[in-house]
Amino acid sequence: MSASTRGLLIVDVQNDFTEGGALGVEGGAAVAERITRYLREKPDRYGLVVASRDWHEGHTDNRGHFALDGEPDFENSWPPHCVQGSTGAEYHPALDTSLVAAHVRKGQGVPAYSAFEGETDEGGSLVALLDDRGITDLDVVGIATDYCVRASALDALAAGRRVRVLTDLVAGVAAESSAAALAELASAGAELATTA
Repeated sequence: MSASTRGLLIVDVQNDFTEGGALGVEGGAAVAERITRYLREKPDRYGLVVASRDWHEGHTDNRGHFALDGEPDFENSWPPHCVQGSTGAEYHPALDTSLVAAHVRKGQGVPAYSAFEGETDEGGSLVALLDDRGITDLDVVGIATDYCVRASALDALAAGRRVRVLTDLVAGVAAESSAAALAELASAGAELATTA
């Protein structure tokens, strides 16, 4: 397999999902730094680098995704986060976006966990972009292991890609649910690997 057929999907490395954000994950900032270092070490490692972002509407509950009336259950409803145009929705500053070739926005008015539920800046689907670029193998990294990384990797498998999750380039909400997500991904056919 040539590097040109392998892509990297960076999931939701955003301010609101890193320390100090609305739904900050411990280790999120370090993941941003490590992803940048990994890409700079060998820039031609991938045929395509894609990054996804939550991009929620600020004036609605995004079909129940935001708990605006009452407490969130942190399973299906959440505090407001990654609102379009806000600082929280921006990529973490340690992620060098000059290394990213394509961007996907998801959750525009609806709940969305998988990058495959979003659309590119050009309005197309992630599957169409991968098909267009001949990407058959996809490495998945980012935040959070137990939610959007999990959902994105499962959808990549469903879309017929060979998937590797680089476990040293992910951060999860909780250790137990992150371990369960990785076990689920492995049993679904994903390879668990490290950058080493």
